[in-house]
Amino acid sequence: MAVTQREDQKKKTRAALLDAARALLMRGEPLTVTAAAREAGISKASAYRYFSDPALLAAEAGLHLKAAPYEEIIGNAASLRDRLVAISLYFFDLAVTNEAAFRTYLGLNLQASAQAQDGKTPRRGARRIQAFLRALESESDIRPDQARSIAAALGMATGAEAMIALFDIAGLSAEEARALVAETAEAICDRMLP
Repeated sequence: MAVTQREDQKKKTRAALLDAARALLMRGEPLTVTAAAREAGISKASAYRYFSDPALLAAEAGLHLKAAPYEEIIGNAASLRDRLVAISLYFFDLAVTNEAAFRTYLGLNLQASAQAQDGKTPRRGARRIQAFLRALESESDIRPDQARSIAAALGMATGAEAMIALFDIAGLSAEEARALVAETAEAICDRMLP
């Protein structure tokens, strides 16, 4: 099986677990990793490879509900640069609007990472990376390795992690932080786009 097929299957499995968790939450049923696995038709062992902590599963499932579809995120942005900046701002705004939930989720994720017996950091949904890659895949002059590098650079400069750094460390207001996220996304585009 090719690497991309394996990655696609991992994304589908993760999405199925999150969908199952959301369904359980919406029905008011107790959320456990085992219950989500059963709901998704996935083995318990596989489910635990993605989410060993039901609190982390619940936190990510709740955040996943709030994300808009790609087409809505990019709106009417015509150029690749405009789409990439729109994605950056969307995920930053999503983090700011849902600040407490994102902080809780990141805290749970960091705690799970610190307690991991195998030394592996729990994988996260990477919605913003997927959105950046989707925007970049439409450009024939960008190689897949370049697209991954550009998406990683943009992903590092937005979202909840950027919000925390800009608010807690840099002491910026939400407006100042948003402007800096846009400037940083534009600078990354200037530097990395062919």
